Amino acid sequence: MTARESYSSEKITVLKGLEAVRRRPAMYIGDTGSRGLHHLVYEVVDNSVDEALAGFCTHIQVFIRKDGSITVIDDGRGFPVDLHPTEKKPGVEVALTVLHAGGKFDNKSYAISGGLHGVGVSVVNALSEWLEVEIQRDGKVHHQRYERGHTKTELKVIGKASKTGSTVNFLPDKEIFKATAFVFDTLAGRLRELAFLNRGLSIDLADERSGKSHNFKYDGGIVSFVKFLDENKTPLHKPIYVAKEGDGVQVEVALQYNDSYDDNIFSFCNNINTIEGGTHLIGFKSALTRIINDYIKKNNLLKKDDFTLSGDDVREGLTAVVSVKVKQPQFEGQTKTKLGNSEVKGIVESLVGQELSNFFEENSSVANKICEKGVLSARSRLAARKARDLVRRKNALETSGLPGKLADCSLTDPQLCELYLVEGDSAGGSAKQGRDRRFQAILPLRGKILNVEKTRLDKMLANEEIRTIITAMGTGIGQEDFDVERSRYHKLIIMTDADVDGAHIRTLLLTFFFRYMRPLIERGYVYIAQPPLYRVGKSKEEHYVYNEEELEKVVTRLGKENVNIQRYKGLGEMNPEQLWKTTMDPERRTLLKVNIDDAVEADQTFTILMGDAVEPRRQFIEQNAQYVKNLDI
Repeated sequence: MTARESYSSEKITVLKGLEAVRRRPAMYIGDTGSRGLHHLVYEVVDNSVDEALAGFCTHIQVFIRKDGSITVIDDGRGFPVDLHPTEKKPGVEVALTVLHAGGKFDNKSYAISGGLHGVGVSVVNALSEWLEVEIQRDGKVHHQRYERGHTKTELKVIGKASKTGSTVNFLPDKEIFKATAFVFDTLAGRLRELAFLNRGLSIDLADERSGKSHNFKYDGGIVSFVKFLDENKTPLHKPIYVAKEGDGVQVEVALQYNDSYDDNIFSFCNNINTIEGGTHLIGFKSALTRIINDYIKKNNLLKKDDFTLSGDDVREGLTAVVSVKVKQPQFEGQTKTKLGNSEVKGIVESLVGQELSNFFEENSSVANKICEKGVLSARSRLAARKARDLVRRKNALETSGLPGKLADCSLTDPQLCELYLVEGDSAGGSAKQGRDRRFQAILPLRGKILNVEKTRLDKMLANEEIRTIITAMGTGIGQEDFDVERSRYHKLIIMTDADVDGAHIRTLLLTFFFRYMRPLIERGYVYIAQPPLYRVGKSKEEHYVYNEEELEKVVTRLGKENVNIQRYKGLGEMNPEQLWKTTMDPERRTLLKVNIDDAVEADQTFTILMGDAVEPRRQFIEQNAQYVKNLDI
């Protein structure tokens, strides 16, 4: 029998109920790592937030239990408990066991909802070892239990209720997830975001493992969000707030300029962080650029200068939150977090443009400050054009000006290539000798690079080390010129000494990548090398040790007599063979991947560490000193 003849209907596997979710979990939650694990909580919380959007919920509580389970409690209407007309099961059971079942498809129960695909809480049920739901509704308390997506008990009344609401308690399934430990700060970042976006909604987070807790409640909504983002910067004016509705789209924008040189814009649709932007963000940017240029022209602020401000110019020093509520959102992009509704662009551009124009006319002193900052940026941009042209990569480094500095690799496929940014010529020399020349490129850096947190693009591009990094990467620089697709390496590895200077250089580099090449981090291209702290030897036995705890174990095992311990002060102390063996060999090395799980937190941290304000930095050091494990003095 041929393969063609053997393929019949009986060969087609039909996955019933939630089996498809358990078989292919990444299709529903992105991955089965830490991100997917935390996504389970967001799905349950989003249900409660939808109740708040509908006007029925004011308080949400999230608990991380000692056994690793999660409890989410809200004071909404409670899941429906009456029988579903076609499924002949209670509404709650349908919602928890049937994909694409929920109150978000008919636009009646929920005019606006944050759920992306309407599969949320049933997916959580499918990927949990067990899930229990308790509903307070119609004067009664109802309870039901599920295990790995299957109903284990009937919905039954277990008591009387004096209020309404739902409680969902679940334990992620160890058969599905690589790790099942929830991170307090990761959950706090998302819950804080939701509280900002839903003015007056109170969200509590409590961790029974550590005793940590936090309440998020912001009566100022996204205006409070902008103030929070600019907390450690110097604002030029009070936040400008726009709230309008047009053609069924609710538009909310808060913006404020500060004295920094980068912009920081967060966009949301139906409470979903649209990290890839979309039509609402395009509409906002278009309105801002148009209104500022119109005001400059009308008030003759450019005088004899013959140019208009670009989008980059008008956004220098801008902090903004753009939030829209759309009845039928269409998401696209790599992570399904880019808004695609074409009509939203025009609506946002029109509403925001009208309100900003009115604000500028009524507040000329603020408008002049904003426009003057944009004009300064434009002049700096023109000055930077020549510098940018020097570092823009053409035809495989033929104009890069990097002979003798960059030791490139022979392969040209970016997916196979990695670039080591190495502190110092000595370590750079060892790395060049010890590397695998086929796929490993080495770029030695002399001294500390510029602190880009305090510098405009034109000054930054005058820094030789930064120019060489940009040219080597091949991506270009600046919001309008940078293209992550042109990256010549899909692994960018920062390799610095394990001392204070090395840590400072590492932070300077990370600040540069976060501010000017953030897509490299978002794509997962940026790593930090983990060189050993010690070499421990006895007779012919040799071990490389990466922390103090490991050192103690190795020394104890070898016996403390005649053990030779070498403390590496810097990478330059290692010969090429040692550097390859410990830090560069893909089979044996340890790399720390740089992620941005919380862009708000990351922005604040870089501002605190590398900005001008001293007091926030002092407080940060005092609060985090207890977590320092290795301090090299």
